[in-house]
Amino acid sequence: MTQTAWGAGFATETLDGEVLDTWYRWLGWGEYEGGDFDDELVAVERADHPSAERRGVRVRAARVTIDVDEPPASPGDAYLRLHLLSNRLTPPNSMNLDGIFGALNNVTWTNLGPVPVERADEVRVAEFRDGRRLTIYGQDKFPRMLDYVSPPGLRIADADRVRLGAHLAEGTVVMHEGYCNFNAGTLGTSMVEGRISQGVVLGDGSDLGGGASIMGTLSGGGKEIVSVGERCLIGANAGIGISLGDDCVVEAGLYVTAGTLVKLPDGSVVKGAAVSGISGMMFIRHSQTGAIEARARTGKWEGLNAALHAN
Repeated sequence: MTQTAWGAGFATETLDGEVLDTWYRWLGWGEYEGGDFDDELVAVERADHPSAERRGVRVRAARVTIDVDEPPASPGDAYLRLHLLSNRLTPPNSMNLDGIFGALNNVTWTNLGPVPVERADEVRVAEFRDGRRLTIYGQDKFPRMLDYVSPPGLRIADADRVRLGAHLAEGTVVMHEGYCNFNAGTLGTSMVEGRISQGVVLGDGSDLGGGASIMGTLSGGGKEIVSVGERCLIGANAGIGISLGDDCVVEAGLYVTAGTLVKLPDGSVVKGAAVSGISGMMFIRHSQTGAIEARARTGKWEGLNAALHAN
């Protein structure tokens, strides 16, 4: 069944028609049918944009309907998917994002707005000539989320650390060293002081400690989606390349991947992949032997679920 989404807003494009970005002020599910905002679309499109000539761009109204089950077909299509995620209209991993890097153009992001990469130095000189400094936030295909979407109920200490396309649930706090990529984020109240990679989700009440890292699908080119359940704690400078169920703890400084050898409560040793997604686990490193152990936080070990972990 085809799932369609619509968006209306403003695209910034070069004079040759290359779309640098699109801000969807209005969006939703279904077909685009217009609305009371159509007059504002026309007014903004016709308005004089002071920095547009200097940047070598123009602003035009954008109205699109897309099929989110198909890969992104254009920059405007890709931007609508990112907006759907950051506006919490759909969770991570719910749309087809195949080829999104190819659909987006590389852009110099500045305090004046998006600038074509080849014009960055020219704009810098022009600003300096007028007694101003051009501030460049980055040169990338993805802009900062807060420049386009400001979801309610969030604290984000550093706007540079959250990409457009991040999905951050109400009650989430992203501290200065926290980071969230596109198509990733939180599903409930969470503390983020580490890195949430593309495709990763944190469940309600989970805490990603300072400097901690969760391996995403882009890290090694794999397709395994890593997720963290509810009420989990990943300690400072720790990391995972496996999923965690609910109520799990990873000791500070410990990195557990699918290939990590882990000693179970019954004394057997398995690879980390075998315990991926199991709830109520505590992963620690034995302070004397250095062995990585998985202990049952409940005090009771039920053994591995054969159905979940069969070859």
